[in-house]
Amino acid sequence: MAQSDPLDLIVLGSGVAGSSVATRCASAGWRVALAEAREFGGTCALRGCEPKKVFWTLAEAVDRARRLAPKGVAGGEAVRLDWGAAQRFKHSFTDPVPEHSEASLRDAGVEVLHGEARFVAPDAVEAAGRRLAFRHTVIATGAHPAKLPIEGAELLATSDEFLALERLPQRMVMVGGGYISFECAHLAARGGAEVTLLHANDEPLAHFDQDLVRRLVAHTRALGVTVKLGCKVSAIRRQGDGTLQVECENGERVTAEMAVHGLGRRPALESLDLEAGEVAVEKGRLRLDRHLRSASNPRVFAAGDAAQQGPALTPVAGHDAGVVARNLLEGCRSEPDYSVVPSVVFTIPPMAMVGMTEAQAREQRRDFELKQGDMASFQSVRRTGEDTAAYKLLLEPDSGHVLGAHLLAPEAPEVMNLFAFAMRFGVPAAELRAMMTAYPSFGSNLSAMLG
Repeated sequence: MAQSDPLDLIVLGSGVAGSSVATRCASAGWRVALAEAREFGGTCALRGCEPKKVFWTLAEAVDRARRLAPKGVAGGEAVRLDWGAAQRFKHSFTDPVPEHSEASLRDAGVEVLHGEARFVAPDAVEAAGRRLAFRHTVIATGAHPAKLPIEGAELLATSDEFLALERLPQRMVMVGGGYISFECAHLAARGGAEVTLLHANDEPLAHFDQDLVRRLVAHTRALGVTVKLGCKVSAIRRQGDGTLQVECENGERVTAEMAVHGLGRRPALESLDLEAGEVAVEKGRLRLDRHLRSASNPRVFAAGDAAQQGPALTPVAGHDAGVVARNLLEGCRSEPDYSVVPSVVFTIPPMAMVGMTEAQAREQRRDFELKQGDMASFQSVRRTGEDTAAYKLLLEPDSGHVLGAHLLAPEAPEVMNLFAFAMRFGVPAAELRAMMTAYPSFGSNLSAMLG
């Protein structure tokens, strides 16, 4: 493809955001290519949320059998998570993804390119050994673990590596108190590993309601995970026997066979040579306008984790992709809306949220009606054998609109979708409470929570 005959669009990255933009523009008759440095399919389908949920489903089944052993599941206390078998089951989902993803793109008329792409000019990239001129490009390269100013940080395993383990080590350390650390800790503990979680301050999972977080921390400790708060990791050292010693500023030391990086992810931009493309970056993030377009090169757009404008979640990547595709095809009129984005920590039980926390509402001096309570006695919780469950809801006093919803309970993610729907479409609490629901289901607890 000659430089004088530019592509209409080249997309960098084959995850949810990149593939969606590429196929939409190709279906509109554009000449589109997509370059991928790794396997086709992206982080979510191959190394992130989807394979993680496979492990979670198996771990939750094991945990439920153990909880219900005294209630009638004979032998449930002896049920264990076979990590190797779980890994093989996970592969039945992930292994077909690259071939299917690439075939889907080709069928849509997208030219697929294997290998890293980098800018060589404001209107050209080099990919697969070719210089490709373009009218537009979309950066959808996702994110990777943040580089840490910690001695021995290179010894940390990534969540990708954790989810690829054929067997669990005896002892593991989770460095950080975010999604990755809590989710991996709950999986590893159900798999029989001795797990320690280290977090720098007293507020892990900072974006979630801290009352519910404290319940989750207590539950995590009861599971057997050692959770140490106020332990900021300062160094990781390889010992003579091959184990790792993780050291904290307060003098704490933990020895383990594996330590997992759980201190956040950053846009994967380093290999793109953005300076050659005149694509402005500030503090490791792309400088974008409200249309997800580069502030310095109007040919360039970004979506998903690479854009880092909304929460780093798969639905946000899909939403960004829709915004970017419309702006490319119809002119820059669309803007992303991140006002209602549900989020879940897939621990056991899971914790879910949407909208404001109580702390945020107070900080913004918002008037709100607070409804909260323990749910352990609810029939839908008791029958699962779970003893940790709670809710907190923030309602606007006059309109009754939901300002924020927070759940720690079995089925919390599914019920959170109902609250997100109510927030997105302005359904007041009174109508949500009056809605007939299937009974007995976890959704039928809406009336009790809102009553």
